[in-house]
Amino acid sequence: MQRNKRLNPTIFNTRYVALSKLRDTTLQIIRNISSSQKDLDLIDFGCGEMPYHQAIEPLVKNYIGVDLKINPLAHHHIDYDSKTTLPDEFTDIILSNQVLEHVDSPEGYLDEAWRLLKPGGTLILSTHGYWYYHPTPYDYWRWTSAGLQKLIASRNFEIKEFTGVLGLSASGLQLFQDALINKLPKFLHGFTALIMQSVIFLFDKIHSQSQRNRDAALYVVFAKKPL
Repeated sequence: MQRNKRLNPTIFNTRYVALSKLRDTTLQIIRNISSSQKDLDLIDFGCGEMPYHQAIEPLVKNYIGVDLKINPLAHHHIDYDSKTTLPDEFTDIILSNQVLEHVDSPEGYLDEAWRLLKPGGTLILSTHGYWYYHPTPYDYWRWTSAGLQKLIASRNFEIKEFTGVLGLSASGLQLFQDALINKLPKFLHGFTALIMQSVIFLFDKIHSQSQRNRDAALYVVFAKKPL
């Protein structure tokens, strides 16, 4: 069976620290919601390979993967304008895991998320602050913490929590690793990742969470659609 590298990365993965912290932050929000609310519907909006599917499925009633037609894993397909044919106020939770930087129109994507959410529904969104270029199939956007919060608030969401993942020095080391590793022979990639991810883990500890919330490689947003 192929290993789920996003859900269970190894220390030899060049994204080990970022992926582990992103997973833990995201899944904890979903666990907190599902502990007090049962029979929840969740849309994984831009689901990709659905890396968190097996962890989320026991926590919700329905898990629906939505993505472009080029993704055969998706349960429901959309076009590049992010519009779905699903009805208004269809779901309790929208998970947007590392998607926003890839969409043609972030505003249009968030507006569709708003339409799909029931009143009082939850948006769990993660995207990039400092990160390298990675088109899948496109890669358009990066945000400052203030810019991302302004964008989400402008689409009428109420931000409840805003969490930075990988502080400034750790982000710089991650970018250094990404620039370096492609210059090395492939057989050295795992060893380099082991060293660099260990250093990134240690340097991330010098930042407080408030500092990460200001400057980070990744941001995780927990927001609500008002009742």
